[in-house]
Order: sequence, then structure tokens, then C-alpha cells
Amino acid sequence: MVFRADAFRDHESVSFFRDQESGLKAIVALHSTALGPAAGGCRMWPYASEEAALEDVLRLSRSMSFKNAMAGLPFGGGKSVIFGDSRHDKSESLLRAFGRCIESFGGRYVTAEDVGISEADIEILAQETRYVSGRRQRGASAGGNPAPKTAFGVFLGMRAAVELKMGRSSFAGLKVAVQGVGQVGYQLCKLLYRAGAALVVADVNVANAERAAGEFSARIVAPEEVLFESVDVIAPCALGAVLNRDNVARLRASLIVGAANNQLATDDVGAELMRQGILYAPDYVVNAGGIMSAALEYQGGHAEKDVWSRVNGIYETTRLVLIQAMREERAANEVADEIALSRIAAARHRNTTELRRAS
Repeated sequence: MVFRADAFRDHESVSFFRDQESGLKAIVALHSTALGPAAGGCRMWPYASEEAALEDVLRLSRSMSFKNAMAGLPFGGGKSVIFGDSRHDKSESLLRAFGRCIESFGGRYVTAEDVGISEADIEILAQETRYVSGRRQRGASAGGNPAPKTAFGVFLGMRAAVELKMGRSSFAGLKVAVQGVGQVGYQLCKLLYRAGAALVVADVNVANAERAAGEFSARIVAPEEVLFESVDVIAPCALGAVLNRDNVARLRASLIVGAANNQLATDDVGAELMRQGILYAPDYVVNAGGIMSAALEYQGGHAEKDVWSRVNGIYETTRLVLIQAMREERAANEVADEIALSRIAAARHRNTTELRRAS
């Protein structure tokens, strides 16, 4: 089943875990370790089927390889998913069991927060494994909840896209629709509101949407309609695969810049967006702030200011990708994928050469 899955693309390993006592069911996918240990967060979600969970972890782990390569980090790409509703099914015993799963990789995989996994959960994992990041910040050292860094990187990527597509340097009066106002989406709304943008928000969690409306004067719409609002920018910040061949024609925005991973259901949707005159900033380019924070924390020896300095570079990386895409009249996701794959291939070649010399 794994090898035949559409999302299986040169993955190094896919591991399935089951702990009877705690009820843990999890999958860990390592896409590439060419650049270094596979790094990527853990997601806990009530998947409709095992096939849906497998597709998600395969797509996410590959995206992490590209994200880390584009961010210039010495890490490969991996991801993990836990079956279950984090609001009801999570327990300390389940998290400890999962921590032991991570430890079994011996450092080939490093995990951190993602949907359904909090900073407090990471502290529990850390009691069973050394290979975690996103732990509570200690003094001025790098660390802590990566959500604010992820949001700031998306904000910078959006600024780059707005400048290139719309020829304006200010967010004042810009209309932005944010799909998903959880940890990252909320922080993004805060940045946009302070910069003068008018916000439309949606979230399956009504309380999240109401909080954004109250704090940022945002207009609330239904989650299934927010992508089709008449706005300047759509910011998908919930789950992935929200843009597909069937709904792209309904989009009325000029730009798509968001924090969600794998926003395109299939790669060819990027080309369709380009044909419609919509500029898409590849998600793994703009949402890399969180993994930058987690990576520098895991490496050690870095201060919080080093993380913010690294995140600031997302602005220029986004500009380079979008400028090349516009100049070559190609989909931006194709350009970014090409750059990331070339970096991974170069690292794999160096590793092979070094092994041959050592032998």
C-alpha cells in the first residue's frame, strides 16, 4: 500500500507504531536525510481513514525536505501523525509512548509542534526522547512556541508578494482573508491588523473566529466560503489541499500567501493559478519561520535574536522565487521545487562522495 500511494515519492522510510496500552496509533515518514536528520513536527488529527493519514504524512514529510532545503538548514525532511482528536484522545501515556517511538530512530528524526500538539505536549515527549524541539524557552536562548515565528515569516512573504504583484509597500486598506485562526493564523491576523489590513476570517472553531473578530475588527464568514471572498490576498492557515482543480476558478483574490502546509491538492494547481493571474507564494517558502526556530533551538548555542534574524531572510527568499517565476512565466511552486530538489541532490552527491573516500 505504501509504495503504491500517490504521495510516496522517494521516501527513505515509513514507520507505523501501535501501543496497545495507551491507544497510540502513529505513522512517521522520513522523506530525506541528505541534508541532515529529518526534521518536522507531529500532527494529531482524527483522520477519516488510515489511507488519509498516510497521504498526509507522506505529503508533509516531502514538503519538510523542501522547506528545510529552501531555508538553508542542515536538516532533512520528516513528519509524524498521531491518529486521534487532540481534544479528547490525548493523554500523558499516549505522548510518552510516542516519545519512545521517536527515540527509537536514534536521532534520524527530530519532531516538534504541529496541529494538535502543544508546547506542553513537547515537554512530555522530552521525558522519553532527546530528539524534540519547540520546548519552553529558557532565558534568551532560542526556543519556545514557534507559531509567532511562523506567522512573521508568512507576513514577510506576503509583503514581498504584495510589492511584486500589486506594486505597493503598505498593507493599509488591503483586504486579506485568513482561513484558520488558530495559533499561527491568530498571530498573522495580529500582524496584519497592526499594519492596517482589513480582515475576513473563518475557523471551524467558532471561538477562534470570534476572538479574531473581537480583537482585530475582522468579519467572520463560513470556513467553506472564505477562500472565495472578494479580497486582495487569501491566507490559508488551516489544513492542506484546500486549493484544487475544481475550486480554483472561483477564487477572486490576486495573491495566495498562507501558513498551511501543502495548500495545493496537486502540483499542477500552481500552473492553473498562474494562468488565472493569481500569484501563489509556495507555502514551504513563507512558513519556514517555525522550523527555523526549532532547528536553531535543537542545534543549541543560538539566542532568540538569532532566530528572528534568520526569519527575516524569508522576505528575500520569497522575492527571489517569485521574481524568477514571473520572469520565466512559470508556476512559483515549480520554481521553488526545482531549487529545493537541486540542493537535496547536491547534498546527496556530497554524502556519497565522502563515503567513497572514507572507504
